[in-house]
Amino acid sequence: MNPASQAFSVSALVDVEAEEAFAFLADGMNQRYWALGSWDRRQLEEDLFAGNSLFDGSELLIRVVPRRDLLLVDFLTGTKPEALDHHVEARVIPGPTLGHAPGRCLVVLTVFRDATADAELWTRLRHVFETEIHMIKGRLEIGFR
Repeated sequence: MNPASQAFSVSALVDVEAEEAFAFLADGMNQRYWALGSWDRRQLEEDLFAGNSLFDGSELLIRVVPRRDLLLVDFLTGTKPEALDHHVEARVIPGPTLGHAPGRCLVVLTVFRDATADAELWTRLRHVFETEIHMIKGRLEIGFR
């Protein structure tokens, strides 16, 4: 692991259409199935959600900003609705774009390192994202929504 790293991405090839994967990721309530840092998901506003960390119980707010034209979802996070920052994004790439069969897509999760993230937190986030991508793949492929 590079201690100077400022972003970390994980990906999985998923056996569903890109639009299906995008719709799953763009629905903020679906994070209750895969976001370990935001469990017990609650919807506060149309695009604003809250959840609690499975690690320390702290509450995290998440604003979900889907960008359908790019098959990209930005997740703005923080502890106050008026002060949410771009820390996480999910991108879906249709399988045929990368030479894969139709009906498959690549799902990529990226987390950006906040200036306050010490080495311990950054290491944990990397492990969490490695787990979450498998949870997303599993949920999509078995149709669990």
